[in-house]
Amino acid sequence: MTGAGITRERCEELDREDPLRHVRERFFVPDGLVYLDGNSLGALAKAVGPAVAEMISAEWGAGLSGGWDRWFYAPERVGDRIAPLIGAGAGEVVAIDTTTVALTKLLGAALAARPGRRVVVTTATNFPTDLYALAGVARLLGDVEVRMVDAGAVADSLDETVAATCLTHVDFRTGAMFDMAAVTAAAHDVGALAIWDLCHSVGAVVVDCEQDGVDLAVGCCYKYLNGGPGAPAFVYVRRSLQELLENPLPGWLGHEAPFDFTTGYRPAGGVRRFVTSTPPIIALAALDAALDAWAGVTVGAVRAKSVAMTELFIATVTERLGAEFEVASPRDPARRGSQVSLRHEQGYSIVQALIARGVVGDFRAPDLCRFGFTPLYLRYVDVFDAVEQLVAVIESEEHTEERFRARRPVT
Repeated sequence: MTGAGITRERCEELDREDPLRHVRERFFVPDGLVYLDGNSLGALAKAVGPAVAEMISAEWGAGLSGGWDRWFYAPERVGDRIAPLIGAGAGEVVAIDTTTVALTKLLGAALAARPGRRVVVTTATNFPTDLYALAGVARLLGDVEVRMVDAGAVADSLDETVAATCLTHVDFRTGAMFDMAAVTAAAHDVGALAIWDLCHSVGAVVVDCEQDGVDLAVGCCYKYLNGGPGAPAFVYVRRSLQELLENPLPGWLGHEAPFDFTTGYRPAGGVRRFVTSTPPIIALAALDAALDAWAGVTVGAVRAKSVAMTELFIATVTERLGAEFEVASPRDPARRGSQVSLRHEQGYSIVQALIARGVVGDFRAPDLCRFGFTPLYLRYVDVFDAVEQLVAVIESEEHTEERFRARRPVT
């Protein structure tokens, strides 16, 4: 896919030929809006409202506490639906907590599983909440070193002092993507565990935790999985590790027999032991319904469309606005997630001007205009129209207007 001389009519043809074109009908997408922010918050799936209403009125309203016969197993049930999207098997994923809480659990478990090793390797460009969690665990344990290295130097930084690596598969700023298999293998070569943050990966790129040997992973479900704001995160624990790892935040619903109410903690078997407290049932109902949008859809098909769209966007922007923007994302699609970031010193005001024109992206400091491509509901004509509006903003210099320069709390 190239952007050279492409017309809107050709993009319409691509949409008619798109094997995923029918999936857009499963979402609410406001008319006249080009939504390129699904890597921040996914669109609302039409199945969510009725499912949540049914859960509230029938399961909770009419069923009251009787609903717990079903709700108790919600973390595993929803986790099993997420598992195929990351190359995991049934019984290896639970939907629980938030990403930060889930990651804190995995860090504590990994360090306990590698006694005598007190180093965790990460990058300074990792998502900040991951770094905060790492720093918090290090302070709590008191003798943990957080070793920050350049993204290209992870393998060279590994030695027998390292308990685990903690990396984000797809960089949230630029979309740059690690070679998960290679980095995981390098960690295993020195006896370390590999922990991956899949927040910008799940539902957007092909992930195969089983094939790549991933030990532990977390991910949020409100981006490409469309679970809604505050949707529960998920935890992946490789089956062979489940009985060897301990949840450092044990709670009654991760107990082997929670309704025995014993004073001593006995972890449940399997990945259930990483459940701690009462799961957010209403939020899980929303996420469960959102996953219905994946019926008949493969991650491979989504990835193919994502690559085509990001290639079209990059080529068209380069052709028409090459002097204005630096493409901060990798040009090689094999090294790029499902987003494109453009660098511009007035990036914030450009994004705000685009939003006023009905093209929604977002901004990441200090100078990145960030655009997410969500193939389940985005069309090729949306990509074309987004570039048209970007050209209009630059040529009219709308972004220099004062109304677009005032920073909002959320960028």
